[in-house]
Amino acid sequence: MSRDLSIEADWERLESTLPEERACFAAIGILHHEVWLTEAEDLFVNRVRHKVHLSAYKLAEWLAWNWWRLRWEPRRHSTDWAMAHRMTTIGGGYVWPNVTVVSDGQRVILNAQPTRPTPGEPLRYIASVAAVVRASAFEDAVDTFIGQICGQLSEERHLGRLAHASTNLETIWSETLAERADPDSARRRKFEALLGFDPDEADPKAIERLVQDSIVLGEHPMAELAADDPGLRLSELQDLAQRSGVRANPKDAVRFSAEAFPTLSVEVAAWRRGAEAAEALRRQEHLGIGPLSNKRLCQLAGVGAKVLAPSSTPSTLSFALDEFENGGHVALRAKRETGRRFDLARLIGDRLTAEPGGRLFPATRAYTYRQKLQRSFAAEFLCPFHALVEFLEGDFSEEAIDDAASHFNVSQLAVRTLLVNHQLLDRDDLEEDLDVAHEDPKTVVA
Repeated sequence: MSRDLSIEADWERLESTLPEERACFAAIGILHHEVWLTEAEDLFVNRVRHKVHLSAYKLAEWLAWNWWRLRWEPRRHSTDWAMAHRMTTIGGGYVWPNVTVVSDGQRVILNAQPTRPTPGEPLRYIASVAAVVRASAFEDAVDTFIGQICGQLSEERHLGRLAHASTNLETIWSETLAERADPDSARRRKFEALLGFDPDEADPKAIERLVQDSIVLGEHPMAELAADDPGLRLSELQDLAQRSGVRANPKDAVRFSAEAFPTLSVEVAAWRRGAEAAEALRRQEHLGIGPLSNKRLCQLAGVGAKVLAPSSTPSTLSFALDEFENGGHVALRAKRETGRRFDLARLIGDRLTAEPGGRLFPATRAYTYRQKLQRSFAAEFLCPFHALVEFLEGDFSEEAIDDAASHFNVSQLAVRTLLVNHQLLDRDDLEEDLDVAHEDPKTVVA
């Protein structure tokens, strides 16, 4: 078993509760390499614990029921999202660790934060760490843990201490494993999770539309739309391209030469992968590290310069749609020139790094790996970090950042994000993205 991540259970005795919980009462610890995400201070015995007495059955049931959402649903700001991603919501009368599970599709972050002291409660979690693991490592850890719990239930049933009927956990997990093994069922459950729904709660017609559109446009880009704006169908995208987009020629869009950019594993953080792709493209196209003109940017995207003109009626989504081998459209959401430049750069980066075979290249607001890679690519491509540092000369004041944004024709946010990514500014003033912060001393990465 991989030690990237493990959920360990040491069986303990519990005298009174439901039979399945009594059978699976345990000291539970979540371990990432040598770091315990469940580290807690137990004032009752005056010691620090790595494992805490909890219901392994309750935890396994929560993981099994939310498996699809934990695996695929990106970060959202809603109570419903929190119920499916935060262990503190498991309940059952136990003091659960303050661990939030966040997926971007390729990597999973388990963000453990300390809990506040509570009068009358001797247990307080003290771990403060964000463990970043490959999605496959997360799957392995969950599969192993739930398998262990199901094995314990089977043993207790054999010993006559548990009824022969399947528990709710065993029923849910059996169905989940069957769905994961069937490509069509797995695709539908994935779309359902990306939309933010529990199993069988999404509109079947909406799921079917996503499936059918993915046959034409590609499953990966449709997954990006599902995570951000599931209301857009193929016909609506085509109409939007005609109304708000401009003609483009996919054959004119820049491509990497075979030797220009080595393929980086998805184990690499999205922001780093995007930055390295931007650096590689600048080298390939001999662009140096100076500001990039509108004309050259549009040439690289295979679109006319008028696409960057400020618009009072922009598209509701930035995307490139390849309708034919040498014909398509590019539509941009931003109104101002700096925002439109950034969106166009995102589309260039997406075409360079996305899985082959898709006809749609969307730039959404979702917190997926693909979108984070796009945003990092655009920032580095339009405003190379080393050139930015030379320009600022150690001055990170508001005025200096504003001057740098004007020099590179990007937004202040793009400049700030680059400085945050490279740890020259704190993250406090920006939307926290733990994948960006993976080199923070308190963040552990697989």
